[in-house]
Amino acid sequence: MSKASFVIRRLLQLGVTFWAVGTVLFFLFRLMPGDPTAFVVSAQMTPEARQQVIESYGLNQPLYIQYVRFLENALTLNFGRSFHTNEPVRDVIWTYLPNTLVLMLSAFVVAYILGIVLGVLSGWYRGSRFEKTTVVTALTARSLPTFYVGLIVLWLFGATLGVIPMSGMGTSGQTYDTFGARIFNLDFLHHLVAPAAVLAFYYMGYPLLIMRSSMMEVLSQDFIDVCRAKGLSERAIMFRHAARNALLPIITAAAIALGYAVGGSVLIETVFGWPGLGREMVNAVLRRDFPVAQGTFMVLAATIIILNFIADLLYGYLDPRVTYD
Repeated sequence: MSKASFVIRRLLQLGVTFWAVGTVLFFLFRLMPGDPTAFVVSAQMTPEARQQVIESYGLNQPLYIQYVRFLENALTLNFGRSFHTNEPVRDVIWTYLPNTLVLMLSAFVVAYILGIVLGVLSGWYRGSRFEKTTVVTALTARSLPTFYVGLIVLWLFGATLGVIPMSGMGTSGQTYDTFGARIFNLDFLHHLVAPAAVLAFYYMGYPLLIMRSSMMEVLSQDFIDVCRAKGLSERAIMFRHAARNALLPIITAAAIALGYAVGGSVLIETVFGWPGLGREMVNAVLRRDFPVAQGTFMVLAATIIILNFIADLLYGYLDPRVTYD
């Protein structure tokens, strides 16, 4: 199978996955107990006014028609209007998405830098106390639930020591002209440190373990002995030759790790009260705001699916050993 055929096949699988996710989300919300129309009408409305509001949201139509229209609108990111605020869901998504991206990407960058450096060192000093400590730390980071670590951090550094804010991403009453002005504000960074640190601790174990394993594999190859025979220093061999060749699995795994980062940010946003897309999704589910819940779910799911697709392509193009048979 050629690379072009592989890409076409993966694109088709991508479309099927999108359809499956959208279908599950549509019927899942409608199987939840309760009447969603209760959130868009008022007891003080006349029967005619209530019916008019229900019709404006399309809730009076047969389920199969609602389903078809939902799929059609999802292709253009038109998820309708919020039951709660009557605001277009697209505007809700663009309001909260930047906050999620700042939290997720800052934690991801810190985690990968630390993970790669510690992975290189633990792979180089195999069998040492340092390697054992880093491996235990990585496994602990991957096994502990992020919300549990977040609650401990809030209790210790927020409620007990008072060195971090308890929730939010800024002091109440502060305003910013642009989003760029906000993210470079010290008050914003103060609120960002704790949730980003918890996420980074969770993500760090993944690149650390991959880099350690890749380093040990590279160090067993013959060209390392050749480098030593040429008289190269151990530091040069470690970073210039071994670490550089061990980076390939990290590069291809980064897209998959970003997908996990999306899921982890949902819990952390809820624990730390960070006004991101994940927290808004949880709130929308609790108040049965179907359009917002479906829209945020679809955006987060699409992000994970696309990142996994990119990881497949990167692995195929960067690693010459991969075949498409």
